[in-house]
Amino acid sequence: MVFTPHGKHLIAGDWVAGETTFVSSPSSGTPHAFSAGTAAHVDAAALAAEEAFWTYGYLPRETRASFLMAIAAEIEARGDVITEIAMQETGLPAARLEGERGRTTGQLRLFAYHILKGEFLDRRFDEALPDRKPLPRPEIRLMQRPIGPVAVFGASNFPLAFSVAGGDTASALAAGCPVVVKGHPAHPGTGEIVAEAILAAIETSGVPKGTFSFIHGQDRLVGEALVQHPLIKAVGFTGSLAGGRALFDLCARRPEPIPFFGELGSVNPMFVLPEALSARGPAIAEGWAGSLSMGAGQFCTNPGIVVLPDGEAADRFVATAKSALEKVGPQTMLTDGIAEAYRRGKERFSTRNAVRPVLEMASEGRTATPNLYETSSEDFLQDHALGEEVFGPLGLVIRVPDAQAMVDLAKGFEGQLTATLHLDKADAPMARKLLPVLERKVGRILANGFPTGVEVSDAMVHGGPYPASTNFGATSVGTMAIRRFLRPVSYQNLPDDILPADIRP
Repeated sequence: MVFTPHGKHLIAGDWVAGETTFVSSPSSGTPHAFSAGTAAHVDAAALAAEEAFWTYGYLPRETRASFLMAIAAEIEARGDVITEIAMQETGLPAARLEGERGRTTGQLRLFAYHILKGEFLDRRFDEALPDRKPLPRPEIRLMQRPIGPVAVFGASNFPLAFSVAGGDTASALAAGCPVVVKGHPAHPGTGEIVAEAILAAIETSGVPKGTFSFIHGQDRLVGEALVQHPLIKAVGFTGSLAGGRALFDLCARRPEPIPFFGELGSVNPMFVLPEALSARGPAIAEGWAGSLSMGAGQFCTNPGIVVLPDGEAADRFVATAKSALEKVGPQTMLTDGIAEAYRRGKERFSTRNAVRPVLEMASEGRTATPNLYETSSEDFLQDHALGEEVFGPLGLVIRVPDAQAMVDLAKGFEGQLTATLHLDKADAPMARKLLPVLERKVGRILANGFPTGVEVSDAMVHGGPYPASTNFGATSVGTMAIRRFLRPVSYQNLPDDILPADIRP
């Protein structure tokens, strides 16, 4: 089946064209024209979402769970077509996209099962104590309630799992919040067909049509209109530090500030401790090279920095990593803009005196090849730019003279999504010194693994202190993501027959 996008926005059940269009820039295949979103489209979608909230936000959990299940089924029914258009637009291989589609439908179903259990409501009860002295205590019940319409920004690097029906959308819908999605211009056709799947689920589930809207957006004006709309009550975003910070600031400056749940940037440092480096340094180096270059390095959990004790074992590690990366050929990047940004990031490293090039390879057009550099911990701590994310397969080795220098270096990192400890049993004392530091710096700490690949589960945290994300207490992956779009409400002495059903005795 050949899918030809119609290029329209989905607003409250209707496909709506715009007065102006933009043309997609696929990695292969035919470019298509798409309607350019406007503030008027945003207003219509937000108004519909607010109207839908008064029904959708108060539906039984069973109905919302069935809706999430229906979305997953409708996406699977369009699986081959989604893969076809996504391959053309992004250059990602079929196997990667099929895996990502499975992750997308899997998290929709996981959230459905989770809300059926009711644990996310965090229900609490203080019984009345009418005879308490000197004052009686009233009966108080507490439960989490949905906050209202949520804006979601599609991500460039995950056209399915972090985009139209991805984790932000799924968790907001699970919480009871209607969603307005700004599609990413890198894969508008993929976004459109996933929006069609959600519309089909709306129609079969009977939820209000304003529960979901999808707006194509080529420039920042649509995003700015969305985060500033007074009916939008929270924002989910995955993207660049500069773009996310600009939207975060707009949310904070609104007459009614709203939470901005942005995942922005991370270099995800790996710390290879002495015994592990001595015993299996080359094997760790091979694994790091594979993780660093996976998917052209276009993962938010890409381990861009590795920290090593200086010495001969570090020399062997670097030589092995170089050899492995030399074998990686040019890989297609998601957009021309991302490829250009990668080249600028490489230039930033190659022009610094404190950085020694280990492997430099030219990247042309929309492709990227790996690059590897090294520096000392002292030089790294004196140059803030060395800790900034380069989105792509660029690695930096930092050599430290001793254990205390490794701890001091860890303290110097900004907030990250992940940190990894490669350790053997004899490294435990040093690991115990690092752990409290890393707990303050990251959302997920790994041992003897690589951070690319994020499990969707109850215990997962995908977030971290700024600039990894804008809200250190939240996650964009896993069932705890639902809590971003809820707020607690206490009910004091309300009659049982008017209490919400989920909190009645």
